[in-house]
Amino acid sequence: MPDLFVFGTLCHSPLLSIVLGRDPVCLPATLDGFAVGCDSGAPAETVLRPEAGAKAEGLLIPDVPEDELARLDYWLAGTADGFRELDVRLGKGTLRALVAVTDPVPEAAPFSREGWAAEWGELACATAREVMARFGKAPRDETAALRSFIAARAWAQILAQDSAPHTLRSGRGRDTVELVRERPGFEGFFRMRAFDLRHQRFDGAMSETFGRESFVTYDAALVLPYDPETDRVLLVEQLRYGTYMRGDPFPSVLEPPAGLVDAGETPETCALREAREEAGLDIRELRPIMGGYASPGYTTEFYHCFLGICSLSAADNGLSGLDEEHEDIRNHVISFDHAMALVDSGEINVVPLAGMLLWLARHRDAIRAQS
Repeated sequence: MPDLFVFGTLCHSPLLSIVLGRDPVCLPATLDGFAVGCDSGAPAETVLRPEAGAKAEGLLIPDVPEDELARLDYWLAGTADGFRELDVRLGKGTLRALVAVTDPVPEAAPFSREGWAAEWGELACATAREVMARFGKAPRDETAALRSFIAARAWAQILAQDSAPHTLRSGRGRDTVELVRERPGFEGFFRMRAFDLRHQRFDGAMSETFGRESFVTYDAALVLPYDPETDRVLLVEQLRYGTYMRGDPFPSVLEPPAGLVDAGETPETCALREAREEAGLDIRELRPIMGGYASPGYTTEFYHCFLGICSLSAADNGLSGLDEEHEDIRNHVISFDHAMALVDSGEINVVPLAGMLLWLARHRDAIRAQS
């Protein structure tokens, strides 16, 4: 069985254990003539780049079986071009070992293992758990294509740790819920988890075991653009597939600009990005409205809602959206009173937008007085 040299993010022992499926014996080693670089991304990927006089620090894992090499290849799909046998320095001697290599990335920044672990380690491990759960079940390239979305789901789990207060609701924690069994479910851009569980009831007794399904999705950031000087808001109109599949004869809806929070991205950054992409707006101030679940009975989807203070004019009407995301968006700049009339008539039938407008109705006078 061959020896394996790993570097960069794979020197983070919790991640390496998830990828290989065990806690391997590792020996400190170096690869002469190479440096470890940090490519862009979240969590950032690491690559080897040739550099005269450099020494890439890493770990040597002796006698790695073929199934573990296959697991590592599965994890590295899209970021590495296979394994190459290179001379690795171990103590005062050298030996031949397999190294995962890729095309050089000249712009890659220097890699700090400690800095990376502090910033990205938790996210990388959460991503790896879902990726490696697909090993042997889903094609390598299919999983590679979904990698950024899997990471975004993992990031949502991390963002969820900042939970809401529980002054009225009970303080029952996750330790009062027992996941008895997971059953096969759909795994793709969205994830359908089927499971059996039981939980502690309000009377203190444990419930019977029963089955449920959950639609595992992403966190989303929503921003309602508002101009306090002219008392106008901007709404976007686009075709939505949920309305179409429900059978709604008019499947286009009015919404605030919104998008999925990418892995490692703050909801605020996402909100600003979506305002630019969907409406061409530069928001000068974000104000939090609320954060909440879309439909907690069956989906993990969570909304981070913001008010975006900006300048709006008739010139902001028009068409927008990203072609690569198949977006076909029409922008509407309307008065606040017109927007509230659309809430009253039911034409605004997207609940998050209605809630954001009602929040604005409560705070509008103070916001306008401050502008």
